[in-house]
Amino acid sequence: MQSDYYLVEKEGAIATVWLNRPDKKNAMNPPAWIDSVGVFKELDEDPEVRVIIVAGKGKDFCAGIDLFEIIGMLPELLDPEQKGGVKWPLLSKLKLMQDGLTVIERIRKPVIAAVQGKCIGGGLDLICACDIRLASADATFSLREAAVGMVADMGVLQRLPLIVGQGIAREMAFTAKFIDASRARDVNLVNEVFEDAEALQAGARALAEEILGAAPIAVQASKDVLNNAITSQIDEGLSYVAAISGNIVPSNDLMEAVTAMGEKRAPKFTGT
Repeated sequence: MQSDYYLVEKEGAIATVWLNRPDKKNAMNPPAWIDSVGVFKELDEDPEVRVIIVAGKGKDFCAGIDLFEIIGMLPELLDPEQKGGVKWPLLSKLKLMQDGLTVIERIRKPVIAAVQGKCIGGGLDLICACDIRLASADATFSLREAAVGMVADMGVLQRLPLIVGQGIAREMAFTAKFIDASRARDVNLVNEVFEDAEALQAGARALAEEILGAAPIAVQASKDVLNNAITSQIDEGLSYVAAISGNIVPSNDLMEAVTAMGEKRAPKFTGT
């Protein structure tokens, strides 16, 4: 599938899905959310592909949502007339975007995230939908939405606690602070840390090769069974957070975050 955001490369039974917007630090514009369903389903249906690696072109994995471009897709976020006719289509759009990450979790084949540099906001949402996460030593992670006056509504609040536990997830959500690769490994956000991006890619491929050594039907069935334990919980949480997100926008804090970003200064939040 052709995409304006993803680049797919296949080598043998391993496919690499590159976040391919390096000039913008792979910030997630509308194609990042819309194209992913087709990209990952196509790989899931490809009989030659057995393992998928997700990585970012350039020095950073993902700088999160491209707020300026996403507002073009979600003008309801800043619409002062927050009546039912505005809220209802916003809810549908949020669920469409959620599906763009849930597809990674629900396809049959294992997905490994290889993270270098910054992994912020939507990038963290994405890797939490992957089965396994690896990082380079320079990787940093931030659940960033609270810093821009939003609630994280793409699945990280549902998936991250299952990976790192409630205490760490709440600390990351409430502070929006960055944690480094070493801390990420300590809290089980990533399985292993590699010296640099080159070693990371080699490590991701080595792990993929290990998975290829197992029976594919057993690997896929294992993923299905592991997902079965959490699917209903995540689906309910996604519906709930979409409704909550729609209820708290627009806010003065969100508008201040957009203004501050354009003016390249720290936002001054008022809680309104």
